[in-house]
Amino acid sequence: MKFHTTILVLLLFPCFLFSQEIELSLVASGFNDPLSIRNAGDDRLFIVEQGGYIKIINSDGSVNNTSFLDIDSKVLSGGERGLLGLAFHPQYASNGYFYVNYTDNNGDTVVSRYTVNPPDANTVSASTEVILLTVTQPNSNHNGGDLAFGNDGYLYIGLGDGGSSGDPGDRAQDLTTLLGKMLRIDVNSSSGGLNYAIPADNPFPNAQEPNALPEIWAYGLRNPWRFSFDRQTHDLWIGDVGQGQIEEIDMVPLNQAAVNYGWRCYEGNQVYDTSGNCPSDTSELTFPVSQYTHTTSGNFKCSITGGYRYRGTAQANLSGLYFFADYCSNEIGILENNGGTWNMTFTEPYSGNGWTGFGEDVNGEIYIAGIDSGNIYRILDASLGIAENTLLQIKMYPNPASNSFIVKSNNPQVVIESIHIYNLQGKLIKSITKNTASEIHIDTKSLAAGLYLTEVISKSGSKTTHKLLIK
Repeated sequence: MKFHTTILVLLLFPCFLFSQEIELSLVASGFNDPLSIRNAGDDRLFIVEQGGYIKIINSDGSVNNTSFLDIDSKVLSGGERGLLGLAFHPQYASNGYFYVNYTDNNGDTVVSRYTVNPPDANTVSASTEVILLTVTQPNSNHNGGDLAFGNDGYLYIGLGDGGSSGDPGDRAQDLTTLLGKMLRIDVNSSSGGLNYAIPADNPFPNAQEPNALPEIWAYGLRNPWRFSFDRQTHDLWIGDVGQGQIEEIDMVPLNQAAVNYGWRCYEGNQVYDTSGNCPSDTSELTFPVSQYTHTTSGNFKCSITGGYRYRGTAQANLSGLYFFADYCSNEIGILENNGGTWNMTFTEPYSGNGWTGFGEDVNGEIYIAGIDSGNIYRILDASLGIAENTLLQIKMYPNPASNSFIVKSNNPQVVIESIHIYNLQGKLIKSITKNTASEIHIDTKSLAAGLYLTEVISKSGSKTTHKLLIK
């Protein structure tokens, strides 16, 4: 199956808090229960399918017929079980290591390493599996399942509280179990007969908690279905699925250890059940940076899908915004930091998708997966247009363009210093640098037909971005 960038499905909905709108551009379709999107440091996107497959989308939008990984026979899939997470080693280009989190045929969580040889290959043998960790699951739900490497080089693993409802075993507050926790391990070493080591600065065990398990980095989580690291600040962002009323977004600096996020004592910032191992002092808890209820904005919500802060370069208006979604309402949520306060808004529902996962490409562009539609979209700034920019007074014409186009400023105070043209995967395709121009002619004969993003930067550092269609 191939999807050409000249054939786009663009879905436009307003974001009432922000001056810009967001737009979804269909990148590829036809996936079976896609849950996660990752990159391996190159132009490919890797799509995790719940049934036990990982597929590759190439930079031209085509999808390889052969799966990158096929472990269907090892995976128990359905409900909240399946192949749930993927993380590429920071040195993947040289060692070919990547890590997955899946539910095995006994219903338990397995975290494994696979090796690709060579690393730029499009398939990997399932026989290269090395199991790092197996965690017994008492119930079928709340598996968590996400994986990510922090800027410190360690692998972080999100695990839910073991399921049922209301954490009846009070596992999230129990430091003698890995359930309801964020784990942190060193995959570059091994010790104690394990295929990993414990980082020296992991917080447990200690004198106050001598029986705590050493893999634990943070606790008090219900079901951290999706989490991510801000590639600029390295902060840890977690979308923790709520019980019956509140969905929460947690954020802490990467180096903040032994964080207690509060479940089951609290659901969001409201008391839930304080009958167990709850601290008497609420200052020992870390409450959400933002949250929403199941009736926020009038559309029924039920389950948060954590996402990413936008740190790409192709869409300046999105910089620093945190994108997340709700599985039931089909809405995409946006957090914006205004003077230290996080303001939340939602798009209208993108019906028929069922948002289950986000991802970044190598350039920091953000993508989203719909488990119901089987589609992968890229998030775009819908305010990028060919109209005159109010600050730089930039015009770009003709648009659509055939052989060339012109970028011109009608503001005599503005000097255009550089122009960068990106494809829809966020890859820089062409750069033009001038120092004294108010009008620049750009040859496009070498560019393939399709939609591009054109960033114009003035000598003063001001930026504006426009959509460009090449015929």
